Amino acid sequence: MTTDFKGETAIVVGATGAFGQAIVERLLNRGLKVVAVARSATSVQALSETHAGVIPCVADISNDSAIEAIRAVLNSTVRAVVHGPGVGVAGGILEAPTATMVDAVNIKVGGLLRLSRAADSFLTEGSRLISIGGHYGLEPTAYAASAGVANAALFNVSRQLSLAYGERGITAHVIAPGPADTERLRKVAVARAEMHGCTVDDVLDEMKAESSISAFTTPGQVAWAVDMLIDPEATAMTGSTLMLDSGRRRGLP
Repeated sequence: MTTDFKGETAIVVGATGAFGQAIVERLLNRGLKVVAVARSATSVQALSETHAGVIPCVADISNDSAIEAIRAVLNSTVRAVVHGPGVGVAGGILEAPTATMVDAVNIKVGGLLRLSRAADSFLTEGSRLISIGGHYGLEPTAYAASAGVANAALFNVSRQLSLAYGERGITAHVIAPGPADTERLRKVAVARAEMHGCTVDDVLDEMKAESSISAFTTPGQVAWAVDMLIDPEATAMTGSTLMLDSGRRRGLP
């Protein structure tokens, strides 16, 4: 699909992370300007210096102040918002600090609502609200408490947004990657290794084996899914969750 989005904007929360950087590059290649949102001024400024077309926006998506901070840098139609912040690794459900669990839901769910409200007056028919969720929101485990709970809530809220925005022709989607070989995954692996008394490498090998193709999902694959969702044909997928789990999910649907 070669739809021309020149002059339009995408907003990416978590733009300096492993997924975010791949998504930013892909959206720039579609002709979009990208408002890159992150808490670190240093990292988001570095991203803007590396890629022409990136507009840095320093904001904490866990706080309502982010609404005005993001809105203040917008001046054109927003074709897509991409909500992909990381959340704290809380460990297993029996030991996970409740504060970390609450923070994760605030970042994932509260953050999506703040982002959509910041962009609301710039959205148009065909705009996309895209969230990066995760496999553990649909396949609960005993060792990834915050990711499981926050992503499960995200799926529900995204579906609600698809219903609320539908009459304006604006659609909402969640991408649910499986584990990706990133710094965050290694933190999850450390928690699981401590629980089972084994090495981190043992855990990573075991997690890879959970895939039907013995693979982790890559940031590039997540960026491809975002790219696909901004095509006009993707309106038919509104409210749905796109599984990029490399064959890990066992349940139906």
